[in-house]
Amino acid sequence: MCCASTRRGRKPLISRRHGVSKATLYNWKGKFGRMDISEATRLLEDENARLKKLLSEQMLEPLR
Repeated sequence: MCCASTRRGRKPLISRRHGVSKATLYNWKGKFGRMDISEATRLLEDENARLKKLLSEQMLEPLR
């Protein structure tokens, strides 16, 4: 979202559409803008694994 849209100069439209500020778009572009697809995929997979672990721990907690 952030990288392709900011190259076209549509930051105000994109930020309104997704409910984020222009500053957030700039931060995301700085953090993720130079990533290629494989790096972004790995990052998402790592985050997904972390969230699944948190969810499973939360679901098992009442059983203890």
